[in-house]
Amino acid sequence: LLGVAIVSGALAVTARILVFERAPPREVATEHYHCPMHPSIVQEGPGTCPICGMQLVSAGGERSAAPRKVAFYRSPMDPRQTSQTPRKDEMGMDYIPVYDEADGSGESTVPGLASVHIDPARQQLIGLATAEVVRGTFGGQLRSVGRVAFDETRIRNVNVKTAGFVEEIFVNFIGQSVRAGEPLFRLFSPELYAAQSDYLLALKTTASLDGGAMRTGAELIGAARRRLELKDVASSEIDRLAQTGTARKDLLFFSPATGVVTKKNIVKGMALPAGSMPYEIVDLRVVWLLVDVYESELRFVTVGTSVVASFEALPGELIQGKVAFVDPVLDPTTRTVKVRVALPNPHMLLKPGMFGTATLQTNVAPAIIAPRSAIIDSGNRQVAFVALGDGKFEPRRVRVGRSADTGVEILDGLKPGERVVTRANFLIDSESNLRASLEALLPSSEARAPSDAQRGDAAQEHRH
Repeated sequence: LLGVAIVSGALAVTARILVFERAPPREVATEHYHCPMHPSIVQEGPGTCPICGMQLVSAGGERSAAPRKVAFYRSPMDPRQTSQTPRKDEMGMDYIPVYDEADGSGESTVPGLASVHIDPARQQLIGLATAEVVRGTFGGQLRSVGRVAFDETRIRNVNVKTAGFVEEIFVNFIGQSVRAGEPLFRLFSPELYAAQSDYLLALKTTASLDGGAMRTGAELIGAARRRLELKDVASSEIDRLAQTGTARKDLLFFSPATGVVTKKNIVKGMALPAGSMPYEIVDLRVVWLLVDVYESELRFVTVGTSVVASFEALPGELIQGKVAFVDPVLDPTTRTVKVRVALPNPHMLLKPGMFGTATLQTNVAPAIIAPRSAIIDSGNRQVAFVALGDGKFEPRRVRVGRSADTGVEILDGLKPGERVVTRANFLIDSESNLRASLEALLPSSEARAPSDAQRGDAAQEHRH
């Protein structure tokens, strides 16, 4: 009996050992910690980051039986130093594993940039925000700043065709308003005096003729009168000369247009040579508003486009106008084109030199719209970072069109419904650039497909 009991006990112990050895090992849930600023720093249990010294935060329970795939290892002190196998740096610190993304999100279609993974804790730390790309309408209104200027088609110069001396002036300062036909100055000219005498002689000679000679006399009178008119002598002065029969020492010269004197080169007693311009007169009843339009928006502006202008000097008043001219030359400094808008100014309230805001009524067209802050413009390309979910962000090269206060028109690169990074995108751009630089140092096949021995070593170090 004693022997039977001993044998039975041995069999029971053996059965328990066999069952224990054949039972599958249970996966032990362990809590991992990572650095909020360097997500590649992961370890089991709390601690500090070997790069920045920050306290590691919990990433939640993970299954130690399924470690992430290691792409390569890099030095904690110099990220440019990488290795395909675990090693230590000159100071004896272990190289940090850089894990590959399971979905291959490290690949990017933008040269020099790579997709990045940012955990929620770090997103909150850097203030990351996203917004949705939407489909809407673009256009309708185009706002820009303009400056009031003279209408160059309404500028008139008063010139003197005969040399003489100024006897008297009636317009004495710049800015004085004049009307067409008002006297400007009196001029004594020996040549004009001789022309008056010739006209009077033609009148007297014709009066003494009769018969067929009257026709010749009329031709003489017409020629003498025409000579005075060509020297800008007013018709009223010629009629006065015919009525009085006496040549005057000086003659009156009148304003040829209504407007404001903007230049004055005449004083009493001065000698005026032939061809001099004593006055410049500008009609301000219509003025130009010179509006700056960017080259990207120029295709929406044509001659005849309706414009609504507002000015700080005229609060609450809107002035309607139309585009009169589009400058064919681009300003290389501001990269804009001057657009001339003709504005009515009947009460002279718009002064040349004033600044105003012009709203051009352009055509409305459907478009894909993204926030302006989502576009990173490096000068030779424009990039946006698209949120793929689970903390993954992909760089996307985009092509933009018009811009407005509401956003920017997307011509290519983004689709409606996608979410793009609108805040902290420059930090993500730096991280993406660094990751792309590190991957460029390694052969892509080795970085993406480590050997079984490397995987085993990486998993072993990850557990330790």
